[in-house]
Amino acid sequence: MAYQAEREEVEIKKFIDYKDVAYLKLFTNPHAKMLSKKRTGIPAGKQRDIMQAIKRARYMALLPYVSA
Repeated sequence: MAYQAEREEVEIKKFIDYKDVAYLKLFTNPHAKMLSKKRTGIPAGKQRDIMQAIKRARYMALLPYVSA
C-alpha cells in the first residue's frame, strides 16, 4: 500500500501577490521546492497563479531558490 500524504488546509486568497512571502512559504517545502496541486488541494488556476508568484518572488530575491 502506497503512502498517502495528508493535505494541508490553506486559505485561498482572491489575489496572490509575490510580495506576500509568508503566504507563499505555505506552498513550499522546507527545501524551498514548490508543493504539488495534489498536496495543497487547491484548484489548478490558483495553483498556476501561486507558482507564478513564487517564481517572481525568487527572481526578486524574496524567496530562496534552494534551501541549504
